[in-house]
Amino acid sequence: MPEDLSSNPFVVWFRSVAPYVNLFRGKTFLVAFGGKAIAGQLARTLAYDVNLLAALGVRLVLVHGARPQIEKLLRERGLESVYHGNYRVTDAAALGCVIDAVGRIYVEIEALLSQGLADTPMANSTIRVVGGNFITAKPVGVVDGVDLQYSGQVRKIDGEGIRAQLALGNIVLLSCIASSRTGEIFNLPMEEVAETVATELLADKLIFLTDSRGASDIDRVLLKELTVEGAQRLISIGDWLSADLKRYLPPAVRASRAGVGRVHLIGYGEDGALLRELFTHDGVGTVITREALEQLREARPDDIGGLVALIEPLEEIGALVRRSRELLEREINRFSVVEHDGMIVGCAALYPYGEDQAELACLAVHAHYRRWGYGALLMKRIEARARAAGVRSLFVLTTVTSHWFKERGFAVRSVDDLPVEKRLVYNLQRRSSVLVKEL
Repeated sequence: MPEDLSSNPFVVWFRSVAPYVNLFRGKTFLVAFGGKAIAGQLARTLAYDVNLLAALGVRLVLVHGARPQIEKLLRERGLESVYHGNYRVTDAAALGCVIDAVGRIYVEIEALLSQGLADTPMANSTIRVVGGNFITAKPVGVVDGVDLQYSGQVRKIDGEGIRAQLALGNIVLLSCIASSRTGEIFNLPMEEVAETVATELLADKLIFLTDSRGASDIDRVLLKELTVEGAQRLISIGDWLSADLKRYLPPAVRASRAGVGRVHLIGYGEDGALLRELFTHDGVGTVITREALEQLREARPDDIGGLVALIEPLEEIGALVRRSRELLEREINRFSVVEHDGMIVGCAALYPYGEDQAELACLAVHAHYRRWGYGALLMKRIEARARAAGVRSLFVLTTVTSHWFKERGFAVRSVDDLPVEKRLVYNLQRRSSVLVKEL
């Protein structure tokens, strides 16, 4: 995405989200949240943000839990809360509390998504929220000698039925209870419902709203990105993780391995966290992917559009020499690129001159990613390609970044040190500095 040249903050922001709007339209997102999220003060604004996603054409499935509400009803009725492993031991009395709590929350969510007051973000909106028997349950049974009774697992998902509702523009709202083939009602773990539905739909995103900003390392530093392997390691050692994360990370890993596009872990305690995670470059939580989001590779013909968007702003201010789209198409094999989450955010090219000299050209990194070290990665990539081709001397022409190159081993030289072919086309008006690095 090109750097926005407008000075108006609203215009800059509005243009910056346009690529995400185009990318997300028609995609399927599943947003899962426990009872703590819906009981908090930000439940209303979460509904606003869900409404906005729906208005932008995102196909939405919502899955909610009710753990604290169930606990409250159990206490009020003088019943004990019993767990075995990750499952609540749900007897008939506890099941009554589950049904009452889940039913109440379901209605409350429907009400939140039905708002339409003139002074709210949901003014003029019409959202259809649908539920149904999309999930078939089965009993967990006896585990380690403990009969879990009405605690259940997902047996089957009616993916076709859910897709049909999404195609109509409806939001599908699912809870943590479902019935079996025999008509019995079972209490299911919310995270298991979210995982299995997202996997059945091959959702583009599975988003867990958690009691922390996202996954963190042992020093409580937020981990912005995790591969499934990294997330699996974190599960095994992450004693410091919050209660929600300990429950949500395993299904997040399984869903990612099963084909869900991205899994996000974000906090429900910060207003607008869902929108900031989805519509900003850096996000605010943790994203889990099967492979690293960052990919350093050689350019392909289908990268032309991304390259044009990346380098045009730098050409406008004179930092790069203009290259036509046709020229880029002819010379695409000379380029290496950095791709981040499907977007070209950096590029560099290698132009050989003679047997042992070459130019490092068109080194560009998107403004939002310059602090990530992509420029140095691209430079090293070009140096490696040059060495493999037998190049001994790599030169660069620059008008604004000579110090950056000098800090990385390039030395200032004169125009006379350039290859003859390059000297003949040297632009005296640009007065580019000449820097050379011996390989």
